[in-house]
Amino acid sequence: MSALTATITTSDRVPSAAIRTFIEQALRKVGLPEADAAKVAELMTEADLTGADAHGIFRLPQYVQRIQAGGINPKPVIRVERTAPATALVDGDNGMGHLVMSRAAEAAIEIARENGVAWVGAHHSNHAGPAALYATMPVEHGMIGLYSAVASANHMAIWGGVEALLGTNPLAVGIPAGEEPPVILDIATTMVSYGTIKNYALQGKSIPEGWMINRADGTPLKDPKRSSEGLLLPIGGYKGSGLALILGLLAGTLNGAAFGRDVVDFNADATTETNTGHFIVAIDVSRFTPLETFKAEVDRHLRDLRNSERLPGFDEIRIPGEQRVVRYESRQRDGVPLSPELRQKLDGLANQLGISSLQA
Repeated sequence: MSALTATITTSDRVPSAAIRTFIEQALRKVGLPEADAAKVAELMTEADLTGADAHGIFRLPQYVQRIQAGGINPKPVIRVERTAPATALVDGDNGMGHLVMSRAAEAAIEIARENGVAWVGAHHSNHAGPAALYATMPVEHGMIGLYSAVASANHMAIWGGVEALLGTNPLAVGIPAGEEPPVILDIATTMVSYGTIKNYALQGKSIPEGWMINRADGTPLKDPKRSSEGLLLPIGGYKGSGLALILGLLAGTLNGAAFGRDVVDFNADATTETNTGHFIVAIDVSRFTPLETFKAEVDRHLRDLRNSERLPGFDEIRIPGEQRVVRYESRQRDGVPLSPELRQKLDGLANQLGISSLQA
């Protein structure tokens, strides 16, 4: 269970079917076609089921606000242009990022099936939820998936700077396994995602030291409601800053999408098109080695790692992706934990849109 939901009780859990229905009803109410609303609701609910608590239904009020304000096109015509045998560029027509990137992932899988590998970029898109949603899509087809995006706001400076010109620019990688869960790495290039900061602010929690600093003097910033005064710290010091830069150039600049000073802060501006950029890579494992052989070898190595000697104080060694499966099964069975503060906010959204509340 994540730090955000560790204190939430069983009574605060909501069935995933109710969450999915609520999201779908809200999105249809603000103009998304039925099929598109259902697809976005499916992916947002999957984010909650797998533990990406700052990227599921938590984001719904913001999405609704941007759609209503004209910042997101509720009825996009998404176009895929094949630019070479193994590459494509997706024009999202300023639609919901979930729709744009699910279409990009479909294209990447199709192209990789033909050519062994695919690199698909996207522009004129929007925030698309957690990176792992898309890195796992090729995995289901016996492929390796890599995904990244330019974050929808800048909250980090280049190493040694004080201007927020870099985002949390995430990286996710999915690798198929056999009997073991797939290896799924999903990381921000900052110490924590900005969505987590927003969730802490909603719940009135203090930010742990080491996540943010005050841009004026470099001292730790612990009040999430003052996050506009701060900068998120990169993972690994200058290494995380450099990684965010590289991913931003590949997901943004390469695709003709926003990067650096051109990024629109979707937290502060609900009306301007963000032109968010993403990329997804799909690699067909069978072009290198038989898929079942690869899966068996991945299993063997994962077991070696899990059963290796542990440092004092560690009860177990976790492999990226294991807890994702555990959380999914637990939340599918027992419901998704939602804080009282978030439920109150969603009740307000339901009242605003004239739809049934989650409680109902």
